[in-house]
Amino acid sequence: MQLVYKLLIISIVAGSILAGILKLVQVTLNNDAYILFFNMDYIPLLKHVDHIAGSGYLFHYIFCIVSVFVLFYLSKVFHIEAIILVYVIVYSIGSGVLYFLTGLTDKPPSVTSVESWVYWVAAHALFGIVVGIMIKYWVSGKK
Repeated sequence: MQLVYKLLIISIVAGSILAGILKLVQVTLNNDAYILFFNMDYIPLLKHVDHIAGSGYLFHYIFCIVSVFVLFYLSKVFHIEAIILVYVIVYSIGSGVLYFLTGLTDKPPSVTSVESWVYWVAAHALFGIVVGIMIKYWVSGKK
């Protein structure tokens, strides 16, 4: 049970850093990649709760939690759960592909915005670094 709590904390910490970085990008560089965290337009059932206050944050954190748990346990099968690069690669590639779901909505950023895509992927790479470091040194106890 302690492992579950650790992974939950890692998910929330890394998810907060991820959101914070992209919020900083939005405020300082006037780029709307941050808005993607809360966009549920392309998910049939969730697009109807998009207007409820806090639903976007809940969506973001649930996605962070699920992705950390799934990737940790999947990588554990192959005994690579303590390799930071695994998290960086998977989250970078995954976010780079998922970015294009923005083409299914009218909300910003534009699906053709290379700048937003780069910020989005870079922030998720940082998410992977945070997750990987915390798992390696806190969960796995590696040095």
